[in-house]
Amino acid sequence: MTEAVPLPRLYLDHAATTPVCEGARLAVAEGFQHWANPSSPHADGRAARAMLEDARARICRALDWDGAVIFTSGASEAIALGLGRARAERVVTSPVEHDAVLRMTADATRLAVDGDGVVRETVAGALHAIQHVNNETGVIQPVATLAAEIHGTGGTLFVDCAQSAGKIALPMDADMIALSAHKFGGPPGVGALLVKDLAVLSPVGGQERGYRGGTENVPGVLGMAAALEENRDWMAGVAGLRTLLDSGIREAGGIVVADAAERIATIASYRMPGVSARVQLIRFDMAGVSVSAGAACSSGTLKTSPVLSAIGWRAEDADEVIRVSFGPQTSAGDIDRFLHLWQSLAGGAA
Repeated sequence: MTEAVPLPRLYLDHAATTPVCEGARLAVAEGFQHWANPSSPHADGRAARAMLEDARARICRALDWDGAVIFTSGASEAIALGLGRARAERVVTSPVEHDAVLRMTADATRLAVDGDGVVRETVAGALHAIQHVNNETGVIQPVATLAAEIHGTGGTLFVDCAQSAGKIALPMDADMIALSAHKFGGPPGVGALLVKDLAVLSPVGGQERGYRGGTENVPGVLGMAAALEENRDWMAGVAGLRTLLDSGIREAGGIVVADAAERIATIASYRMPGVSARVQLIRFDMAGVSVSAGAACSSGTLKTSPVLSAIGWRAEDADEVIRVSFGPQTSAGDIDRFLHLWQSLAGGAA
C-alpha cells in the first residue's frame, strides 16, 4: 500500500513578510564580503560608502523617486522618524492605519473614513499620515486626490507604503514615504524613509546626512536594492487569482471585506460566518496553510481588528475575518487548494 505524500505547506501570508528573492540573497551575501563601516575615512570604509551610495541611487531609479532616501531598520522606524521629527504643528491620520502609525499619533485627530475604510476628508495646514494600501483589507487610498487637497491648504503628506512599494507605483505627490524591504522580497531589518524635501524634518546628527543615527546596514541595503530591481510581471497574474478567490468565497457563503473599494491584488480579507478567526487559523494551519487574522502583526496574538471596527463592523463579525495575501510564488493551484479547505470548513459550520 502506497502512503500518501503530504502536500507542501502553502504560504498565503505575504502581507506579513514575503520570501527573500534570489537576487536579494546574492546581494546580501556580497555585502557581507565588504564589512567595513561606511562612515570610516579609510579605503575600506570608502569602498563600503561607495556601495551604499550606489544602492541608494539604484533604489531611487527603481522607485522613480527624485528626493532623498534615509535608510532605516524598516517601515516602523521610518514612520517614527518621519512623524516624530516632522516640522509640523498638527498631525492628523485615519483610524484605519497600521499600529505603527496609530502608536505614534495617539493624540492626533482621526480623519473620517467610509464603510470601506477610504479616507474622505482632510484638515487644512496639517501633516497627514495616510496608508497607501491597507495591510488588512488591501484597500488603496485615493492618495492623488487627497494630496491635492492637503497641499492646497498648506499641509504635508506622509504615506505608509509598506504594502505597496515594489508592487504598484508609489504616490509621487507624497512629501514622505515609508517602506520596508521584507514586504517585497528584500531582507528583514532594513527599510527607508523617502523624503521629497529634507526641510520638512528636524535633523538630530549622526549618519544619513544627520537624520538617522547608527551604522548603515550595507548588506541589507544592497538586498533591498536588488529586490526592487526584480521583475514585477507576476503582479498581473495575481490580479486574476484574487478575482478567482473572491468569487469562490462568495459562492461558498463568505463575505469579501471592502468588496466595493479599489484594492491591491495581493491582499484580501474574508469573513466566514459562524466560524471564529481563531478556529480558522488553527484548521488552516493543521492543513498546511499559513494565513493571518486581525491585528496579529505586532504581538502574535489575536484581537479584534481596529480597522474593521473603524469601518463599522461589529466585534462578533470582525472576529470571523481572516486575511489571505499573495506573492510571486502563488499559483492557481494554490487558490484551488485554499478554496477547497475554505468550503469544507464553512460547510461544517452550516
